[in-house]
Amino acid sequence: MLGRRRSSSISSIDTPYHALPQTPDLAQEINIPSAIEEAELASEDMEEDTIDDGPTPSDAPVDGRIHWIHFMLGAAVLLPWNVMITAEPYFISQLRRSSIRSTFGSYLATTFTLSNFLFLAHATITSKKVPPAERTRWSMLCLAFLIGLLTLSTFIDLPEGIFITFVISTGIALAGAGAYLQTSVIAVASLFGPSIIQSLLSGQAIVAVILASSALLMGTAETKSARLFFGISTSFLLVCGTANVWMTRLPSYRAVVPAEPRRRRTLSISADFLLPAPDGSDTRVSDSKATWDQILSIAQRNIIYELAVAYVFIITLSVFPAITISIVPTNPSIHPLFFSSLHFLVFNTGDWFGRYLCSIPKLLIWSAKNLLGLSLARTLFIPLFLACNLQRDASSPSALPVISSDLLYMVLLFAFGLSNGYISSMCLMSAPSLEHNPRLMGRKEDVDLAAPIASFCIVGGLVIGSVLSFIVRAIVCGCNPFLTA
Repeated sequence: MLGRRRSSSISSIDTPYHALPQTPDLAQEINIPSAIEEAELASEDMEEDTIDDGPTPSDAPVDGRIHWIHFMLGAAVLLPWNVMITAEPYFISQLRRSSIRSTFGSYLATTFTLSNFLFLAHATITSKKVPPAERTRWSMLCLAFLIGLLTLSTFIDLPEGIFITFVISTGIALAGAGAYLQTSVIAVASLFGPSIIQSLLSGQAIVAVILASSALLMGTAETKSARLFFGISTSFLLVCGTANVWMTRLPSYRAVVPAEPRRRRTLSISADFLLPAPDGSDTRVSDSKATWDQILSIAQRNIIYELAVAYVFIITLSVFPAITISIVPTNPSIHPLFFSSLHFLVFNTGDWFGRYLCSIPKLLIWSAKNLLGLSLARTLFIPLFLACNLQRDASSPSALPVISSDLLYMVLLFAFGLSNGYISSMCLMSAPSLEHNPRLMGRKEDVDLAAPIASFCIVGGLVIGSVLSFIVRAIVCGCNPFLTA
């Protein structure tokens, strides 16, 4: 449902969005006075009191080609993370004598998410300084090169120390390239409205399902399975890069996304950059301050959405996959590696289905407070997973699991993935929506920053969750999770 607006406001959003130029005057405009802040608080009270005022640009049909390419780009955005966690059984199989074998998943998740967090912070702050299409192109090429290196590594038998260094270093590089790809893609998607964001998020989930399925079909052959989805991922990224270049040339794309300025690398073009502004101020400093003020303003107004989406991934990463991969089948006839691959597939399928539910209008929840409540409720999954057949340290006393059914464990895992996909997607769709988020107050210039900021909070949640996975493991085994093999 769309929020109540004045008629003049409605007519103003019928025109295509064009980014406002960053000037020194914008810094004063972004410093929101107290009267506007009071209006924001009032708008929160009106959040549930909404009516349908008719179609808006976000509700208008979008070119189907843009839907499908953003679906592919969504898959590309989350591909680095999904490749690393889906290949975790393969990585662990190469560490037969390593002292960090049992905790390698936590180390991998922590280094990846922390690096992604730092790179994403820079990518978000500089998102308006580099054209999104240009940033998408080079980051896609970097990702294809790095995953190509992982493919080649499956043909070489490396010493364990070198192998650990290679995997962690490649993960950090993937996290960096993925951060810049993520901000550029979601910034463009937000300009087209919630429907394109939903396509983007669905693509993120479906790639995880495909990779988990490929690992499952390969059975217990860890190296062959890893080689297969590393190779598929590299090829897919190249296809996505080509599709993105084609999309930027579509008239329906150019009608919404501002044209990229031509940047010539000549001395004359930089002359005004070297000269001081007429009033004696430094426009570079003013522009940076204006952008930073704008980011802080949006983050403050959307704080409930940001907390909700961050907490979703805090809970997810605290147990998945670092803890859930240690849950073994109670049925002795099921191979542990098959069970592990199946558990990835079940979670990712649930995650994709949760994101798909966001395409059904009757199931949409736009309220920030309701989404935060659902996010907090996911905490209950932690004790439920700990009650399953968790493989503990050899020195710890064995205990019968409270949940001894493999089927019930998979049902819990599916619900865990479904709630992860649904709540996170609704937060990302709501935060930049002028129609459903009254906190933006119709400010079109905030749309292409609101989505990257919410996406940045996801990575913050991933970092905290991956660190918490060490704490959860310490509680489970009663040992030092950093040293126990």
